[in-house]
Amino acid sequence: MTADHTPPYVAAIDQGTSSSRFMVFDKNGKIVVSHQVEFDQILPSPGWVEHDPKVILQSVNECIEAVAGKLGTVGLKVSDIKGIGITNQRETTVVWDRVTGEPLHNAIVWLDTRTTTTVHTLVDRTPTKSRTHFLSKCGLPFSTYFSGVKLRWLLDNVPAVKDAENEGRLMFGTVDSWLLYNLTGGAGKGIHATDPTNASRTMLMNLETLDWDDELCTFFGVTKKILPRILSSAELYGTIHDGPLKGLPLSGCLGDQQAAMVGQRCFKPGSVKNTYGTGCFMLFNTGTSPVISTHGLLTTVAFKLGKDEKAMYALEGSIAIAGAAVKWLRDNLGLIKESPEVGDLAAAVKDTGNVYFVPAFSGLYAPHWREDARGVITGLTQYTTKHHIARATLEAVCFQSREVLEAMNSDSKTDIHIMRVDGGMTNSDLTMQLQADILGIDVERPLMRETTALGAAYAAGLGVGGIWNSLDDMGNPDGDEKFSSKIGEDEREYRFGKWKQAVQKSFGSTD
Repeated sequence: MTADHTPPYVAAIDQGTSSSRFMVFDKNGKIVVSHQVEFDQILPSPGWVEHDPKVILQSVNECIEAVAGKLGTVGLKVSDIKGIGITNQRETTVVWDRVTGEPLHNAIVWLDTRTTTTVHTLVDRTPTKSRTHFLSKCGLPFSTYFSGVKLRWLLDNVPAVKDAENEGRLMFGTVDSWLLYNLTGGAGKGIHATDPTNASRTMLMNLETLDWDDELCTFFGVTKKILPRILSSAELYGTIHDGPLKGLPLSGCLGDQQAAMVGQRCFKPGSVKNTYGTGCFMLFNTGTSPVISTHGLLTTVAFKLGKDEKAMYALEGSIAIAGAAVKWLRDNLGLIKESPEVGDLAAAVKDTGNVYFVPAFSGLYAPHWREDARGVITGLTQYTTKHHIARATLEAVCFQSREVLEAMNSDSKTDIHIMRVDGGMTNSDLTMQLQADILGIDVERPLMRETTALGAAYAAGLGVGGIWNSLDDMGNPDGDEKFSSKIGEDEREYRFGKWKQAVQKSFGSTD
């Protein structure tokens, strides 16, 4: 399907862990024009990952300026864009000065593990001494992953942050809030807001009320005045203050994984999608009531597409390292020069030669939640080549996804028979075939892969209204292709058993 060059159009800022993008879509969900800018990771210590908030903002503005400059080449004007949505790397924590608008510290990225001691301290303070003490209220266990824990670390360890709190100058937000604040004017002018999908990743929001919870804020020692206002995922947040898109409405906001869920049109309970990016994130739509997991999954808000619309909830399995493992092969080991080359390297052998790779660089997230896990490669022999390690890297992502899928089957009390996929790693046919083999169910890949940005654009269109009459009008712009398992059950279970043995060997590595 070619792009429809008749208004209206919607756009999305897609701010991710390693790059920022700005994309314009037609009303059928087809990309019209886009631009992407990568930025550097800051790695001060082992397990620590930071971003410069000003560099994040600069990268977004650079993308906006580039796209604005390209609009004329496809016959469009800025005024043809009716709404802009934001989707962002979730949990990444930003603190800034209310008076100056300047960051008080680098953003602490979602996969950063510096807060391990903070987690233990917080768990010890609960009456039950349990990581799951607040699970029924916020849907999340205590973990280095979530924003509230990162905020507590900043208050405890960065004097500038504590001083700002004491003096009433502190503002906190995830990346969406930082962007909204700056795009709408910054210090003294910008709005301080977020949406329920991002707020539900802080450990500070009540899943039932969709508001900051008194008990949780008190426990974490966080005053509500530093927190952003929680709006719906699709409504008018404000307008862009300056630049080439000045005056255009910011009308949608979704955390990246929930945006992919909207982009994949997982609107009905029982639908499931898996996104393969830096990490890997599987979400299962549970409907209008939160379902609390008993198998190591998270409960999160899937979306709330309008002020008066009901929130939809999801079970989520979060995997810290997916595409990041391929990047490790490239940047740390030098096995490949470009990430897509891993597929060719892995395809040169028919199997892994009994090599299993557990890429627990930041511990293991769902369903294990083991911060003491670290990466291991098992089964190495003189026969092992770089081809086997490359294939084991791809299989590691697929095995982790199977662990999450099994937990979802148990929590939902139903067997999932098809999984929708998106994200950079899905461009590899080999990876998707391995995934179907290891899961034993069909894997459905959209031909248009930019579902995260598309979901934010859909939210923006709903926020301004007048573009679609219902969710059913949001069609699949290019269709899908399907991968089915080509191996038998005995082989599948044997390989999964060997994987689980390797996982056990990763535990306790930080002791």
